[in-house]
Amino acid sequence: MADPSFPTDGPYQRLARAAWQVVLAAGLASLALGVVIFVWPKQTLWVVGVLFGIYLVVIGVFQLMAAFGTHAQTALRVMAFISGALCVLLGLLCFRSAVQSIALLGIWIGIGWLFRGITLVAAAGSDPTMQARGWQVFVGLLNVLAGVLLMVWPVHSVTALAILAGCGLVVLGLVEVVTAFRIRQAAKDLPAGV
Repeated sequence: MADPSFPTDGPYQRLARAAWQVVLAAGLASLALGVVIFVWPKQTLWVVGVLFGIYLVVIGVFQLMAAFGTHAQTALRVMAFISGALCVLLGLLCFRSAVQSIALLGIWIGIGWLFRGITLVAAAGSDPTMQARGWQVFVGLLNVLAGVLLMVWPVHSVTALAILAGCGLVVLGLVEVVTAFRIRQAAKDLPAGV
């Protein structure tokens, strides 16, 4: 039985003690990953390319199974089959060479950014009541431009993105480490039993 003269930690103290350690671990992981990406961008991209290939093959297999296993309309089954077969084919191409996998990844991201940009511009253009409409159009046009650049120069663009991501992760990791120690100090300053 606990001695009543020594109050036990309250839920906020326990949460703060656990939180600073989790934030510190996340910060150190972000910092380490950022350094790895920044120091070895080409090797990191090769690993990402292989993982992207695995992702495409797995998604393609599931789409093929869905095409044969669902009771959907024939047109939907055909579309699922074509999409699944293309995903498997693209995934297998990723395993042929690191450059091909990085190029496919860049084109994939570029297409996504292009469609997102077009959607943002169209939504802002069609809705005069949209908040920050000018900024939405600006961001949409930036997405379109970035998508086109990624599709035109996929390997160089993805390499540049990897280096930027590495720098961002290093900064994020440093901020999280500092935040973790601030949380730890704040936890010490909490009154007993809180």
